[in-house]
Amino acid sequence: MMRIGRRGLLQAAVVTPLATPALAQLTVTIDRGTVRPLPIAVSPFYGADAALQDEGRRIAEVIAADLGSSGLFRTIDPLAYIQSPADLAASGPRFAEWRPINAEALVMGQVSTLAGGERVVDFRLFDVFAGSELRGLRFTGTEAEWRRIAHKIADEIYARITSETGYFDTRIVYVAEDGPETARVKRLAIMDQDGANHSFLTRGDALVLTPRFAPDGTTIAYLTYAYGQPQIALIDTGGNERLLGGFEGMTFSPRFSPDGRLLALTLAEGGNSDLYVYDRRSETRRRLTDGPGIDTSPSFDPTGGQIVFNSDRGGSPQLYVMPSGGGAAQRISFGQGRYGSPAWSPRGDLIAFVNQQGSDFHIGVMRPNGADERLLTRSYMDEGPRFAPNGRVVIFSRTDPQRGRTRLYSIDVTGYNLRELATPLDASDPDWSPLRR
Repeated sequence: MMRIGRRGLLQAAVVTPLATPALAQLTVTIDRGTVRPLPIAVSPFYGADAALQDEGRRIAEVIAADLGSSGLFRTIDPLAYIQSPADLAASGPRFAEWRPINAEALVMGQVSTLAGGERVVDFRLFDVFAGSELRGLRFTGTEAEWRRIAHKIADEIYARITSETGYFDTRIVYVAEDGPETARVKRLAIMDQDGANHSFLTRGDALVLTPRFAPDGTTIAYLTYAYGQPQIALIDTGGNERLLGGFEGMTFSPRFSPDGRLLALTLAEGGNSDLYVYDRRSETRRRLTDGPGIDTSPSFDPTGGQIVFNSDRGGSPQLYVMPSGGGAAQRISFGQGRYGSPAWSPRGDLIAFVNQQGSDFHIGVMRPNGADERLLTRSYMDEGPRFAPNGRVVIFSRTDPQRGRTRLYSIDVTGYNLRELATPLDASDPDWSPLRR
């Protein structure tokens, strides 16, 4: 059982075994540029009364939307389903009735209520052609947590079929922009990865940029102009803010270490910009670079042992990697154009970046040693790439001059499944949270 409460996920136990015969059949491989989406039926979850039935329908819709957004699944229209939710709950799947609609996987479930109003949501995943069960779990939470439960179920389905960690029970922080071009108002905004539960963290009375999640998923570092010169501040998801003090010059481009203790940042003094590491526990800082030029945009690798950053020390903006404790930096970008905004994948296998060639902007990825460079996008302006917590999807912002707007987009690291993420206002500088606890 998985329980979701005010303090997050408490416990989990698998309640049904995996089915070995179907393992090879229901597997989606996502190492190619295109894939055939897996046809999947997501039945509305059964409920004993009208209110529970409505909740079960909404849970199924969120699961289907999550899976469909990955580009790896194709949800079959519920109008084609022969068995009703009540029939599925009473007798289980009759696989012969699901095969004619080409459903390769089937998701069913049930919503019920415990004494005191807590919700219990059971779900089961089946391989239709093998006629076997692949996964089954029970989630318990409050009535208001139905959407989070749906995201967690989608994560379980995604993980079981792709053998990759899911990323649906996550949030995205970004800079929301509105107002005339000469007086733009920028606020920090946060939302679920599917755009639900949108809210603002700052009021818009000061310019804010580059929000970055801490590993705990509740603390965010960002650049603010609220205190005169640009400074890094910390804010939690409840809106409580404090300045990261002790710096005389301008500080910007913050990024947390994997354990959350350290914060890599850029400090500009005397016309020069260098990298520092700030220890949040001791409130001390350590300088990493000391030379002419601009060193900025640091990003830790998943072990915390290395940092990738952007520097123009060689005459043009390029990417470099160095030990996080200091030492020699090695250039890793050698393609055409200018490179910036590097982000190390949580998996450690790739570094995302922005590449500018003439008037074209690209989001690209490369190995940490600079090998296998691939440009995933091309547009008037693509900026700020950041990885989903499973390292398979990159989020970024794109400016469309013809429509006069900037929005968030995501794309798979293979260059597949480019899609816009819904935001109520213009959006830039996104960051993806870790999986929620």
